[in-house]
Amino acid sequence: MIIVMTSKATLKDRNAIVKRLEGQGYMVDISEGKERTLIGAIGANVDNKDAIMNQLTTLPYVEKVVPILKPYKLAGKEIHERTEIDLGAGVTIGGNQIVIMAGPCAVEGADKVIEIAKALKAAGVKVFRAGAYKPRTSPYSFQGYGLAGLKMLAAVREETGMRIVTEVMAPRDLKHVEKYADVVQVGTRNMHNFELLKDCGKCSKPILLKRGLAATIEEWLLAAEYIMKAGNPNVILCERGIRTFEPYTRNTLDLNAVAAVKHLSHLPVVADPSHGTGRYELVAPMAKASIAAGADGLMLEAHTNPGEAISDSQQTISIKDYRALKKQLQAVAAAVGRKL
Repeated sequence: MIIVMTSKATLKDRNAIVKRLEGQGYMVDISEGKERTLIGAIGANVDNKDAIMNQLTTLPYVEKVVPILKPYKLAGKEIHERTEIDLGAGVTIGGNQIVIMAGPCAVEGADKVIEIAKALKAAGVKVFRAGAYKPRTSPYSFQGYGLAGLKMLAAVREETGMRIVTEVMAPRDLKHVEKYADVVQVGTRNMHNFELLKDCGKCSKPILLKRGLAATIEEWLLAAEYIMKAGNPNVILCERGIRTFEPYTRNTLDLNAVAAVKHLSHLPVVADPSHGTGRYELVAPMAKASIAAGADGLMLEAHTNPGEAISDSQQTISIKDYRALKKQLQAVAAAVGRKL
């Protein structure tokens, strides 16, 4: 439920309600507005909810009490209008600034990853993405450098000052990814790995949650709810394409979902046109369309020499292509009242 306080409600009034709700077993979230304070109370197993709502309505400093009907209580917009997440080093996602996360699909070695990172930093990128652990369809494909790869990414941050986003695949690896990364990515194959999501809820770093390749929007938001309910409110949603009947592209980048989650949720949303299309020539047009649809950021696969990329070379753009794309993205961002 959402308790809307009157404009004359005091801090003492608010604290009294919070204490009362927590005593009844509710999780409480407070949102301070310019004129009103909203208190969100989450407690799916509380049997006497109707009675509590009626009691709260009678209080002189409560304007109204509204039930939350959506199954995703914490990720929905009823409590918050917009969440901005600080990634460190002056990078915030969810605000007016569009954030670009770029880099190779996989960590390819200490020297190469530093080379790519420096080139991207020179092009203005502040968040570096690369996989130390690689979930691959074939067990014979390159699986990543693992912990050694994480240490290479830490060296990138030390050398360039860029923020690092990389994927975790198993709960046992989370402590290592949390130590070396600034943003922990949950990939599409793990969106339904509920035990991993719960562990991510105990993580101290923001979580970038990719949509499952066949997940509905509601299932995606409920996956975010698992993380938030476990204690971590800093979730970034990532639309990376879903599997459809169309074989021309690797996936179908669902920009409906970008606009939809911006309407349904307060969480930031990023689009990944690299995985969303699987074709480097489609990355630029879909990146521009993503910003027009409301994306707060983009995740791009970029390389100093895409033809030499260990994995996903067919969807990787060059640094030169990124520089050209950046100018176009700046124009689109300006057209929708944002900055790049």
